[in-house]
Amino acid sequence: QVQPVESGGGLVQAGGSLRLSCKASRRAGSVYPMGWFRQAPGKEHEFVAGISWNGASTWYTDSVKGRFTISSDNAKDTMYLQMNSLKPEDTAVYYCNRIQGSRTPVESWGQGTQVTVSS
Repeated sequence: QVQPVESGGGLVQAGGSLRLSCKASRRAGSVYPMGWFRQAPGKEHEFVAGISWNGASTWYTDSVKGRFTISSDNAKDTMYLQMNSLKPEDTAVYYCNRIQGSRTPVESWGQGTQVTVSS
């Protein structure tokens, strides 16, 4: 299993936008969903958004609905998280992972990408 590689984080002011990318190779014929998670300082990993293997279904935690959009390009083995109207409480390290069920991470965590939102 190749570890996913997250990128695209940075420092942004409240109300700003960022787009995160996750490069993760799939085995041919695999149909598992993927998702984004985040971990704020002193807290556990939190589910953020999920996407089905073919991109037909997406789902989100309530706090990001209407602001974040998850998408994928299987031809590029890449998943994205477009984050708009960012808030200071979105500050965290963001990770991508394979999902079991609707929001249970399966693999070990990669390095993640830091997102910092200033007020």
